[in-house]
Amino acid sequence: MPNDKRAKKSENFSEWYTSVLIDSGFIDYSPVSGMIVFRPDSYFAWEIIRDAVDTQFKKSGIQNVYFPLLIPEKLLEKEKEHVEGFSPEVAWVTHAGKSKLDERLAIRPTSETIMYEVVKKWIKSWRDLPLRMNQWNNVVRWEFKHPTPFLRSREFLWNEGHTIFATKEEADAERDEVLGIYERVLKDYIAMPGIPGRKTDYEKFAGAEASYSIEHIMPDGWMIQGPDFHIDGQKFSKAFGITFLDKDGNSKFAYQNTFAISTRELGVLIAVHGDDRGMILPPKIARIQAVIIPIYNSGNKAVVLEKANEVYASIRNKVRAYIDDNDAYSPGWKFNEWELKGVPIRIELGEKETKSGKVSVVRRDTLEKTEIPISELHNVLPRLLDEIHNSLYNRAKKYMEAHIHEVEDFKKLSEIMEKSMGAARAPWCGSHECEMKIKEDTGAKIANMPFDAQSKAKGKKCILCGKEAKYIADFARSY
Repeated sequence: MPNDKRAKKSENFSEWYTSVLIDSGFIDYSPVSGMIVFRPDSYFAWEIIRDAVDTQFKKSGIQNVYFPLLIPEKLLEKEKEHVEGFSPEVAWVTHAGKSKLDERLAIRPTSETIMYEVVKKWIKSWRDLPLRMNQWNNVVRWEFKHPTPFLRSREFLWNEGHTIFATKEEADAERDEVLGIYERVLKDYIAMPGIPGRKTDYEKFAGAEASYSIEHIMPDGWMIQGPDFHIDGQKFSKAFGITFLDKDGNSKFAYQNTFAISTRELGVLIAVHGDDRGMILPPKIARIQAVIIPIYNSGNKAVVLEKANEVYASIRNKVRAYIDDNDAYSPGWKFNEWELKGVPIRIELGEKETKSGKVSVVRRDTLEKTEIPISELHNVLPRLLDEIHNSLYNRAKKYMEAHIHEVEDFKKLSEIMEKSMGAARAPWCGSHECEMKIKEDTGAKIANMPFDAQSKAKGKKCILCGKEAKYIADFARSY
């Protein structure tokens, strides 16, 4: 049974979320507020996500690089709009030992400024373009008062994609390619749907001409931004002097893009897939996909453990398996503990199973128990893991779709926000004034303008002012 002392997900999502992360051993808190420790299960999950994205990046021609953690203050000041967007978040290094530095060094909140000061030297002509770079690193952003593990961490891990093109057309074309990579990884590895669309000018990335995101709806009805892509145009190239000679020998400023996926996705998947018993890990990112729990007493321990090891040997090349033969805890305690950890499959094996040649297999997502012949486990378990993944994705998609409410009445939008019912998908005139007024009156901001909803804007009236709508926007309370 679930821990009766732990908050219920449906009753107190915030408390449930943090307690599950800690009690399961997925993470731990560090001595620095807002900075967490990735324990083996969480870091393994991030490695799988990272490697999946990295593989697809490399296939598309994006190459990995690495730039320093520290950024001189003078470089940040080169792009004023960019630094103003991050200035409240920047952590500074001011001393080395007891000596005060001549110039403050920022701990990177993002790397545009230090990268572009260097790479401008690499580009001479159109032949050097496109230059498509990515780095996997950590960043520090310190602006918020109430950090939440993964969802609002002061330090997080991510990819920083930085690409440079000769023409606007080439740069713009990259958007769908990169967002497509992110969408595939979300679906294929963490069983997570999302809502791709364009951010408003108010919500876009500091320094970008246009920003795009994949948004998620959380169990509390709020929305949170997932992977993003930014068309930076020539803002950074003009600030840093990134020029090239075109085919006619003319000097031109380059066009640039930036994009990222972060460890926030770990928090999203825990939040969306988990239940009152704890986490439910999508099989592909689970460090342990199947746990074998031998059930024995002093009289049959040797026989049961021998059979458990036979089972392990028969499946170890097909799934990531583990035998929990710890004598300190009862089988019932172990069942609860591995459910809390979210391991996709539990295999129960006692004296009865040693004689019958079958084991009891329990899937974490539905808690359904079936008996499977030991001789068939190596074939059945991979298929079962696929079924669990598909089940989690379909369940998450069904939840997301049920919490997108198409509305044209402002009172209904206000009610959706007041009751935290999810996203209000509504027509919007595109004016900053209406965007801010809705936020002021309801607490809802525009998460994004979904790509697949824009055709519905024609003939609609703005939900606030009644003028002709230019867009369909998802309004929601947001992390």
